[in-house]
Amino acid sequence: MVVIGREEATGATARLGHYRARDGSRGAAVDLDVDRPHVGLVVGKRGSGKTYTLGVLAEGLLAAEGVSPVVVDPMGAFTSLSAADVSVTVVDPSVRADALDPRQWCAVLGLDPERGAGALVWRAASERSTLEGMRSWVADSDAAASTGRAAANHLALAASWDIFDAAGIETGALCSDGLTVLDVSGLDSRPASAVLATVATTLYDARMAEQTSRLPWLLVDEAHAFTDGVARRPLHRLVTRGRQPGVSCVLATQRPSAVPATTVSQTDLLVAHRLTSGADIDALRAAQPTYLDGDFAARLPETTGDALVVDDGTESVHHVTVRERRTPHGGETPRANDLTADREYEALAGSSET
Repeated sequence: MVVIGREEATGATARLGHYRARDGSRGAAVDLDVDRPHVGLVVGKRGSGKTYTLGVLAEGLLAAEGVSPVVVDPMGAFTSLSAADVSVTVVDPSVRADALDPRQWCAVLGLDPERGAGALVWRAASERSTLEGMRSWVADSDAAASTGRAAANHLALAASWDIFDAAGIETGALCSDGLTVLDVSGLDSRPASAVLATVATTLYDARMAEQTSRLPWLLVDEAHAFTDGVARRPLHRLVTRGRQPGVSCVLATQRPSAVPATTVSQTDLLVAHRLTSGADIDALRAAQPTYLDGDFAARLPETTGDALVVDDGTESVHHVTVRERRTPHGGETPRANDLTADREYEALAGSSET
Protein backbone atom coordinates (compact mmCIF):
# COMPACT_ATOMS: atom_id res chain seq x y z
CA MET A 1 0.00 0.00 0.00
CA VAL A 2 1.14 3.54 -0.81
CA VAL A 3 0.02 6.60 1.18
CA ILE A 4 -0.23 9.83 -0.80
CA GLY A 5 0.41 13.04 1.12
CA ARG A 6 3.17 12.01 3.49
CA GLU A 7 6.39 10.06 3.82
CA GLU A 8 5.83 8.68 7.35
CA ALA A 9 4.39 5.20 7.81
CA THR A 10 2.00 5.99 10.67
CA GLY A 11 -1.21 8.01 10.99
CA ALA A 12 -4.80 7.93 9.77
CA THR A 13 -5.44 7.28 6.09
CA ALA A 14 -8.42 7.05 3.72
CA ARG A 15 -8.53 4.53 0.89
CA LEU A 16 -8.58 6.34 -2.49
CA GLY A 17 -8.25 3.41 -4.85
CA HIS A 18 -5.47 1.48 -6.51
CA TYR A 19 -2.70 2.04 -8.99
CA ARG A 20 -3.61 1.86 -12.65
CA ALA A 21 -0.93 0.00 -14.57
CA ARG A 22 -0.11 0.90 -18.17
CA ASP A 23 -1.88 -2.22 -19.39
CA GLY A 24 -4.98 -1.24 -17.39
CA SER A 25 -4.49 -3.90 -14.73
CA ARG A 26 -5.12 -3.31 -11.03
CA GLY A 27 -2.06 -2.40 -8.99
CA ALA A 28 -1.29 -1.77 -5.32
CA ALA A 29 -3.77 -0.05 -3.00
CA VAL A 30 -3.48 3.74 -2.71
CA ASP A 31 -4.47 5.68 0.43
CA LEU A 32 -4.58 9.39 1.23
CA ASP A 33 -3.09 10.86 4.37
CA VAL A 34 -5.80 12.36 6.60
CA ASP A 35 -3.65 12.60 9.70
CA ARG A 36 -2.54 16.16 8.95
CA PRO A 37 -4.15 19.14 7.19
CA HIS A 38 -4.05 19.44 3.41
CA VAL A 39 -5.26 21.70 0.63
CA GLY A 40 -6.77 19.58 -2.11
CA LEU A 41 -8.18 20.24 -5.56
CA VAL A 42 -10.31 17.66 -7.39
CA VAL A 43 -10.88 18.60 -11.03
CA GLY A 44 -12.51 17.06 -14.06
CA LYS A 45 -15.07 17.73 -16.75
CA ARG A 46 -18.70 16.91 -16.08
CA GLY A 47 -19.20 13.16 -15.75
CA SER A 48 -15.53 12.38 -15.19
CA GLY A 49 -15.97 11.38 -11.54
CA LYS A 50 -14.91 14.41 -9.49
CA THR A 51 -18.02 14.48 -7.26
CA TYR A 52 -17.77 10.72 -6.87
CA THR A 53 -14.16 11.11 -5.76
CA LEU A 54 -15.17 13.79 -3.25
CA GLY A 55 -17.67 11.28 -1.85
CA VAL A 56 -14.93 8.64 -1.59
CA LEU A 57 -12.87 11.09 0.45
CA ALA A 58 -15.88 11.91 2.64
CA GLU A 59 -16.34 8.19 3.34
CA GLY A 60 -12.70 7.84 4.28
CA LEU A 61 -12.80 10.84 6.60
CA LEU A 62 -15.94 9.50 8.26
CA ALA A 63 -14.06 6.33 9.17
CA ALA A 64 -10.96 8.18 10.43
CA GLU A 65 -10.36 9.20 14.04
CA GLY A 66 -9.90 12.80 15.17
CA VAL A 67 -11.33 14.58 12.13
CA SER A 68 -14.61 16.42 11.40
CA PRO A 69 -15.64 16.31 7.73
CA VAL A 70 -18.08 18.96 6.47
CA VAL A 71 -19.44 18.92 2.91
CA VAL A 72 -20.96 21.97 1.24
CA ASP A 73 -23.33 20.43 -1.29
CA PRO A 74 -24.71 22.81 -3.95
CA MET A 75 -26.13 20.06 -6.18
CA GLY A 76 -27.80 17.74 -3.66
CA ALA A 77 -25.31 15.00 -4.57
CA PHE A 78 -24.50 14.07 -0.96
CA THR A 79 -27.95 14.06 0.66
CA SER A 80 -28.32 10.37 -0.26
CA LEU A 81 -25.63 9.58 2.33
CA SER A 82 -28.25 10.00 5.04
CA ALA A 83 -29.89 6.79 3.81
CA ALA A 84 -26.73 4.79 4.46
CA ASP A 85 -25.86 3.15 7.75
CA VAL A 86 -23.25 5.77 8.61
CA SER A 87 -23.06 8.78 10.92
CA VAL A 88 -24.23 11.49 8.51
CA THR A 89 -26.27 14.59 9.30
CA VAL A 90 -27.85 16.48 6.40
CA VAL A 91 -28.59 20.09 7.35
CA ASP A 92 -30.59 22.85 5.69
CA PRO A 93 -28.17 25.48 7.01
CA SER A 94 -28.91 28.78 8.69
CA VAL A 95 -26.38 31.43 9.70
CA ARG A 96 -26.26 34.30 12.16
CA ALA A 97 -26.44 37.74 10.58
CA ASP A 98 -23.41 38.88 12.57
CA ALA A 99 -21.41 35.93 11.21
CA LEU A 100 -20.91 38.19 8.19
CA ASP A 101 -18.91 41.35 8.83
CA PRO A 102 -20.04 44.69 7.29
CA ARG A 103 -17.81 44.24 4.23
CA GLN A 104 -19.25 40.77 3.63
CA TRP A 105 -22.80 42.11 3.93
CA CYS A 106 -22.10 44.58 1.16
CA ALA A 107 -20.44 41.89 -0.93
CA VAL A 108 -23.29 39.39 -0.61
CA LEU A 109 -25.82 42.10 -1.56
CA GLY A 110 -23.70 43.46 -4.41
CA LEU A 111 -23.38 46.93 -2.91
CA ASP A 112 -20.55 49.47 -2.92
CA PRO A 113 -19.61 49.87 0.77
CA GLU A 114 -18.43 53.45 0.26
CA ARG A 115 -21.58 55.00 -1.11
CA GLY A 116 -25.36 55.12 -0.90
CA ALA A 117 -27.21 52.00 0.16
CA GLY A 118 -23.95 50.09 0.64
CA ALA A 119 -22.66 52.55 3.22
CA LEU A 120 -26.01 52.40 5.03
CA VAL A 121 -26.00 48.58 5.12
CA TRP A 122 -22.40 48.70 6.38
CA ARG A 123 -23.47 50.90 9.30
CA ALA A 124 -26.51 48.72 10.02
CA ALA A 125 -24.34 45.59 10.16
CA SER A 126 -21.95 47.39 12.51
CA GLU A 127 -24.77 48.47 14.84
CA ARG A 128 -27.02 45.40 14.95
CA SER A 129 -26.43 41.65 15.30
CA THR A 130 -29.60 40.33 13.65
CA LEU A 131 -31.14 40.85 10.24
CA GLU A 132 -34.35 42.20 11.74
CA GLY A 133 -32.27 44.58 13.83
CA MET A 134 -30.46 45.78 10.70
CA ARG A 135 -33.75 46.37 8.91
CA SER A 136 -35.15 48.33 11.86
CA TRP A 137 -31.96 50.38 12.09
CA VAL A 138 -32.21 51.30 8.39
CA ALA A 139 -35.90 52.18 8.75
CA ASP A 140 -35.11 54.53 11.67
CA SER A 141 -32.05 56.13 10.08
CA ASP A 142 -31.99 59.72 8.84
CA ALA A 143 -30.60 58.74 5.45
CA ALA A 144 -32.06 60.19 2.29
CA ALA A 145 -35.34 58.54 1.33
CA SER A 146 -33.95 56.98 -1.85
CA THR A 147 -30.89 55.61 -0.03
CA GLY A 148 -32.95 54.18 2.81
CA ARG A 149 -35.40 52.61 0.39
CA ALA A 150 -32.60 50.96 -1.61
CA ALA A 151 -30.94 49.60 1.55
CA ALA A 152 -34.29 48.34 2.85
CA ASN A 153 -35.00 46.57 -0.43
CA HIS A 154 -31.64 44.81 -0.39
CA LEU A 155 -32.11 43.68 3.21
CA ALA A 156 -35.62 42.46 2.32
CA LEU A 157 -34.01 40.37 -0.40
CA ALA A 158 -31.63 38.89 2.17
CA ALA A 159 -34.60 38.06 4.41
CA SER A 160 -36.29 36.24 1.51
CA TRP A 161 -33.35 33.82 1.36
CA ASP A 162 -34.55 32.41 4.70
CA ILE A 163 -31.05 31.51 5.88
CA PHE A 164 -30.51 34.04 8.66
CA ASP A 165 -31.36 32.90 12.16
CA ALA A 166 -30.30 34.02 15.64
CA ALA A 167 -29.00 30.53 16.41
CA GLY A 168 -27.20 29.84 13.14
CA ILE A 169 -24.67 27.05 12.67
CA GLU A 170 -23.06 26.03 15.94
CA THR A 171 -19.40 25.09 16.13
CA GLY A 172 -20.22 21.86 17.95
CA ALA A 173 -22.44 20.67 15.11
CA LEU A 174 -19.71 21.28 12.53
CA CYS A 175 -16.93 19.77 14.61
CA SER A 176 -18.67 16.49 15.45
CA ASP A 177 -17.44 12.93 15.04
CA GLY A 178 -19.78 12.40 12.07
CA LEU A 179 -20.10 13.79 8.58
CA THR A 180 -22.09 17.01 8.22
CA VAL A 181 -23.65 17.70 4.82
CA LEU A 182 -24.79 21.29 4.33
CA ASP A 183 -27.45 21.08 1.66
CA VAL A 184 -27.44 24.39 -0.22
CA SER A 185 -28.92 22.93 -3.39
CA GLY A 186 -32.11 24.94 -2.91
CA LEU A 187 -30.28 28.25 -2.56
CA ASP A 188 -29.15 30.74 -5.17
CA SER A 189 -25.46 31.50 -5.46
CA ARG A 190 -25.40 34.50 -3.09
CA PRO A 191 -27.07 32.89 -0.06
CA ALA A 192 -25.10 29.68 -0.69
CA SER A 193 -21.91 31.74 -0.67
CA ALA A 194 -22.98 33.35 2.61
CA VAL A 195 -23.34 29.88 4.15
CA LEU A 196 -19.93 28.80 2.87
CA ALA A 197 -18.28 32.02 4.08
CA THR A 198 -19.74 31.48 7.55
CA VAL A 199 -18.72 27.82 7.74
CA ALA A 200 -15.16 28.49 6.53
CA THR A 201 -14.78 31.27 9.11
CA THR A 202 -16.32 29.21 11.91
CA LEU A 203 -14.01 26.24 11.34
CA TYR A 204 -10.92 28.43 11.18
CA ASP A 205 -11.84 30.42 14.28
CA ALA A 206 -12.75 27.26 16.21
CA ARG A 207 -9.28 25.84 15.71
CA MET A 208 -7.53 29.15 16.40
CA ALA A 209 -9.48 29.48 19.69
CA GLU A 210 -8.93 25.78 20.49
CA GLN A 211 -12.70 25.23 20.72
CA THR A 212 -12.33 21.78 19.17
CA SER A 213 -9.66 19.11 19.38
CA ARG A 214 -10.75 17.62 16.06
CA LEU A 215 -9.21 18.62 12.74
CA PRO A 216 -11.93 19.92 10.39
CA TRP A 217 -12.03 19.03 6.71
CA LEU A 218 -14.13 21.33 4.52
CA LEU A 219 -15.14 19.70 1.22
CA VAL A 220 -16.76 22.00 -1.35
CA ASP A 221 -18.37 20.65 -4.50
CA GLU A 222 -18.77 22.86 -7.58
CA ALA A 223 -16.27 25.26 -5.99
CA HIS A 224 -16.10 27.50 -9.08
CA ALA A 225 -19.55 28.81 -8.11
CA PHE A 226 -18.05 30.45 -5.00
CA THR A 227 -14.81 31.97 -6.25
CA ASP A 228 -16.15 35.46 -6.98
CA GLY A 229 -18.64 35.84 -4.14
CA VAL A 230 -18.61 36.60 -0.44
CA ALA A 231 -16.93 33.23 0.27
CA ARG A 232 -13.81 34.14 -1.68
CA ARG A 233 -11.89 35.72 1.21
CA PRO A 234 -12.73 33.06 3.83
CA LEU A 235 -11.74 30.31 1.38
CA HIS A 236 -8.54 32.14 0.52
CA ARG A 237 -7.67 32.27 4.23
CA LEU A 238 -8.24 28.54 4.62
CA VAL A 239 -6.15 27.77 1.56
CA THR A 240 -3.23 30.01 2.53
CA ARG A 241 -3.32 29.83 6.34
CA GLY A 242 -5.58 26.95 7.34
CA ARG A 243 -2.88 24.32 7.68
CA GLN A 244 -1.28 26.06 10.67
CA PRO A 245 -4.38 25.70 12.92
CA GLY A 246 -5.21 22.36 11.32
CA VAL A 247 -8.09 23.02 8.90
CA SER A 248 -8.09 21.17 5.59
CA CYS A 249 -9.90 22.41 2.50
CA VAL A 250 -10.70 20.33 -0.58
CA LEU A 251 -12.35 22.00 -3.57
CA ALA A 252 -13.95 20.07 -6.42
CA THR A 253 -14.64 21.81 -9.71
CA GLN A 254 -15.19 21.19 -13.40
CA ARG A 255 -13.68 24.61 -14.13
CA PRO A 256 -10.20 24.92 -12.61
CA SER A 257 -9.66 28.01 -14.78
CA ALA A 258 -12.27 29.79 -12.59
CA VAL A 259 -10.41 28.95 -9.38
CA PRO A 260 -7.99 31.67 -8.19
CA ALA A 261 -4.41 30.99 -9.20
CA THR A 262 -3.38 31.28 -5.54
CA THR A 263 -5.58 28.32 -4.68
CA VAL A 264 -4.10 26.18 -7.45
CA SER A 265 -0.55 27.09 -6.40
CA GLN A 266 -1.25 26.32 -2.71
CA THR A 267 -2.67 22.88 -3.46
CA ASP A 268 -0.57 20.03 -2.13
CA LEU A 269 -2.95 17.28 -3.33
CA LEU A 270 -4.27 17.53 -6.90
CA VAL A 271 -6.64 14.85 -8.17
CA ALA A 272 -7.18 15.44 -11.89
CA HIS A 273 -9.79 13.50 -13.84
CA ARG A 274 -10.46 13.93 -17.54
CA LEU A 275 -10.31 17.52 -18.83
CA THR A 276 -10.81 18.75 -22.39
CA SER A 277 -11.07 22.54 -22.04
CA GLY A 278 -7.88 24.28 -23.08
CA ALA A 279 -8.37 27.06 -20.53
CA ASP A 280 -8.77 24.55 -17.68
CA ILE A 281 -5.73 22.55 -18.71
CA ASP A 282 -3.68 25.74 -19.04
CA ALA A 283 -4.70 26.82 -15.52
CA LEU A 284 -3.26 23.61 -14.08
CA ARG A 285 -0.27 23.62 -16.40
CA ALA A 286 0.68 27.11 -15.15
CA ALA A 287 1.15 25.66 -11.66
CA GLN A 288 2.74 22.43 -12.90
CA PRO A 289 5.57 21.37 -10.58
CA THR A 290 9.02 20.80 -11.99
CA TYR A 291 8.99 17.13 -10.97
CA LEU A 292 6.00 16.43 -13.26
CA ASP A 293 7.83 15.32 -16.38
CA GLY A 294 6.31 15.62 -19.82
CA ASP A 295 3.21 17.37 -21.07
CA PHE A 296 0.52 17.71 -18.40
CA ALA A 297 -2.37 17.33 -20.84
CA ALA A 298 -0.92 14.13 -22.26
CA ARG A 299 -0.87 12.53 -18.82
CA LEU A 300 -4.50 13.25 -17.98
CA PRO A 301 -6.69 10.12 -17.94
CA GLU A 302 -9.29 9.31 -20.58
CA THR A 303 -11.51 6.94 -18.58
CA THR A 304 -14.17 7.95 -16.05
CA GLY A 305 -12.97 7.18 -12.53
CA ASP A 306 -9.27 7.31 -13.38
CA ALA A 307 -7.18 10.17 -12.03
CA LEU A 308 -3.75 11.72 -12.18
CA VAL A 309 -2.78 12.48 -8.56
CA VAL A 310 -0.03 15.02 -7.94
CA ASP A 311 1.35 14.91 -4.38
CA ASP A 312 3.37 18.05 -3.72
CA GLY A 313 4.29 16.90 -0.21
CA THR A 314 6.38 14.02 -1.51
CA GLU A 315 6.87 15.50 -4.99
CA SER A 316 5.43 12.45 -6.68
CA VAL A 317 2.86 11.66 -9.37
CA HIS A 318 0.46 8.71 -9.36
CA HIS A 319 -1.94 7.16 -11.88
CA VAL A 320 -4.91 5.95 -9.84
CA THR A 321 -8.31 4.33 -10.37
CA VAL A 322 -10.68 5.59 -7.68
CA ARG A 323 -12.32 2.83 -5.63
CA GLU A 324 -16.04 2.11 -5.61
CA ARG A 325 -18.22 3.96 -3.11
CA ARG A 326 -19.60 2.13 -0.08
CA THR A 327 -22.48 4.63 0.23
CA PRO A 328 -25.06 5.80 -2.35
CA HIS A 329 -23.82 8.27 -4.96
CA GLY A 330 -26.33 11.03 -5.61
CA GLY A 331 -24.40 12.85 -8.30
CA GLU A 332 -25.23 10.75 -11.34
CA THR A 333 -26.83 12.51 -14.30
CA PRO A 334 -30.46 11.47 -14.86
CA ARG A 335 -31.23 9.57 -18.07
CA ALA A 336 -34.50 9.73 -19.99
CA ASN A 337 -34.36 5.94 -20.45
CA ASP A 338 -34.22 5.40 -16.70
CA LEU A 339 -37.20 7.68 -16.12
CA THR A 340 -39.19 5.84 -18.79
CA ALA A 341 -38.36 2.52 -17.16
CA ASP A 342 -39.48 3.86 -13.79
CA ARG A 343 -42.83 4.98 -15.23
CA GLU A 344 -43.36 1.59 -16.88
CA TYR A 345 -42.60 -0.18 -13.61
CA GLU A 346 -45.03 2.05 -11.73
CA ALA A 347 -47.74 1.39 -14.34
CA LEU A 348 -47.23 -2.37 -14.09
CA ALA A 349 -47.26 -2.20 -10.30
CA GLY A 350 -50.47 -0.19 -10.37
CA SER A 351 -52.21 -2.64 -12.71
CA SER A 352 -51.20 -5.61 -10.58
CA GLU A 353 -52.67 -3.98 -7.49
CA THR A 354 -56.02 -3.50 -9.22
